[in-house]
Amino acid sequence: MRYNKIRKMDISNGKGVRVSIFVQGCTFNCKNCFNPETHDFAGGKEFTDDTINRVLELCANENIEGLSILGGEPMHPKNIEGVSLLAKKFKEKFPQKTLWAWTGYNFENYLKDKEIVKYLDVLVDGQYVDELHDFRLKWRGSSNQRVIDIPKTLKKGEIVLFEEA
Repeated sequence: MRYNKIRKMDISNGKGVRVSIFVQGCTFNCKNCFNPETHDFAGGKEFTDDTINRVLELCANENIEGLSILGGEPMHPKNIEGVSLLAKKFKEKFPQKTLWAWTGYNFENYLKDKEIVKYLDVLVDGQYVDELHDFRLKWRGSSNQRVIDIPKTLKKGEIVLFEEA
């Protein structure tokens, strides 16, 4: 797996001040994607144990509310194992902080049975659709995308949207 960049204080990708990691590689190629530089799986930098340690170090800052994982496509089969490991280590070290992730995949059709789900607090799912773009939306680019409260969804057995979206 590879990653494109890490933001140590991000206020646009989730609630509060967060650390964000942008995973490298995506096959969706959504029209007018806001991160086309993340599409090439060979681009970016190698994701290693040192990368995980750096992210966790940044998350230790008391002003950081959580970690956001974006892309590229973090849930792509080439990336999901590394992303799941990062998510697991993050939640083990910071169970009180929130973990957000973005994916073009649909929760019900692809993600609901994946290991990563047990670590997520919020998942924004669905591919970006340029024709449905709306600047007023919180934490998502197009109206077809959902901001899902994962713990409530798992408890209820059906999609529960994040209340602040």
